[in-house]
Amino acid sequence: MPPGSAADRHARRAASGRCDAAWLRPLPPDAAELLTTLHAQPRLVAHLRAVHDVACQLVDWVTRHHPTATFDREAVLFGAATHDIGKVEHPAELSGPGSAHEPAGHALLRHHGVPERLARFAGTHGSWSSATTFEELLVSLADKVWKAKRVEDLEHLVTTHLATVGGREPWDVFLALDDELDRIAARADERLAFQASCPIAG
Repeated sequence: MPPGSAADRHARRAASGRCDAAWLRPLPPDAAELLTTLHAQPRLVAHLRAVHDVACQLVDWVTRHHPTATFDREAVLFGAATHDIGKVEHPAELSGPGSAHEPAGHALLRHHGVPERLARFAGTHGSWSSATTFEELLVSLADKVWKAKRVEDLEHLVTTHLATVGGREPWDVFLALDDELDRIAARADERLAFQASCPIAG
């Protein structure tokens, strides 16, 4: 995508609050700046913004309902905002299956000076069964529920962690988490429509 092209401008608008989906939180400035530098595809930027918004809702919910669950909020939000950044180099995976973007995204972030604590999610968001941190689980969860996809084993891992750190019964934790995920999933069609409204390429 050439700098200054219509698609480049569209991507900038998708990353910010100045677009048809103003109800979605804008991307973190450092993530938005990097995506602009890389001339990321508008659809990719829209997807990252939707997942980042869901991640914001999840970390707010955890903070309110599980105050003993300590985690790196900044890492979760930056991770959600850049988890698919490798699709800049693998654009076919914007509209089709593939995981080549995962190691590519991690390498791309590290190449641009992003520290490992923030860059790791690009490589781990698709493999939550081997996740080693709660932050990784939250990014993976956001990347599923933004489109109303519910993944039982992933939600079980999140529930188990929260129940363990809070000394609560897993069933009690899951009932509340289930309600929150249902609430978030209710706007999936709007998020999907926003993503679809942005072109894959310029």
